[in-house]
Amino acid sequence: MKIDQYYRESACLSLNGSIAALIPTVFITLADLSFFKNKDLILLTIPFIIYSFISFQIYLFKVRQAIRIKRNLLRSRNFYHSIFETSHLLVVYLPKRLQLFFPDGHLAGEIKKYRGKKVGFPVFSKIYALYDLNNQVIGIFKVNKGKYHKIEVYDRNQVYRGYYQIQKLNFRKYKKELFNANGRFIGAVEGASHFMDEKIMNSANRQLGRLRRGWMPLEWSNFFPEPNTPVLSFPDRLSEQDKLLQMSFLVNEYFIER
Repeated sequence: MKIDQYYRESACLSLNGSIAALIPTVFITLADLSFFKNKDLILLTIPFIIYSFISFQIYLFKVRQAIRIKRNLLRSRNFYHSIFETSHLLVVYLPKRLQLFFPDGHLAGEIKKYRGKKVGFPVFSKIYALYDLNNQVIGIFKVNKGKYHKIEVYDRNQVYRGYYQIQKLNFRKYKKELFNANGRFIGAVEGASHFMDEKIMNSANRQLGRLRRGWMPLEWSNFFPEPNTPVLSFPDRLSEQDKLLQMSFLVNEYFIER
């Protein structure tokens, strides 16, 4: 899958909304013409007509975006073969799944509910998985709720790699930290989640990861016309296992908190 397909799917949702808004319009009009014959009743259709018109314009706009992106993709090359090869991933949320794209517009992988055999996991536990571009599981995230909200991280072989811990301090404040498999502190989440700019900082005040909206290099706009597309960034030479551990941050951000 490529990013132009996301815009086409999004355009279809707008088209469906446009068509759905016409249903009450037709019903009200037919009811008025057949039974009530009251001209004022037709005024009730105006909000539906306006909504349908706006949704249809959004549909056309997104279709044009998808066409332009596809042209750019045809002229480009895919420089990546693994989700762990890149230092930047663009994050797109769809109902029940989170898609991750390379900066060149090609799908890197996605996070969604784990549907495989829960060997070694409780049957009713809430589990999410990271899938690569070939739809193979390359990471598993098990959500545990309690005094300390935890997301346990496992690699493709279900080897335990560490956990992401969320501790509620008061009504509006949380303490969020990452630990490795031995319980050693890796980093803490800092920043403001309400406008999406959060960083994972280690004890030496070195940035290990960052999720932010509103920052995107100009050259990426050929594939991602929405400038507020969230970007997940890692420092260079971060290991595959460290990147996997830090992606538990996305599970909490999109499937637990939002």
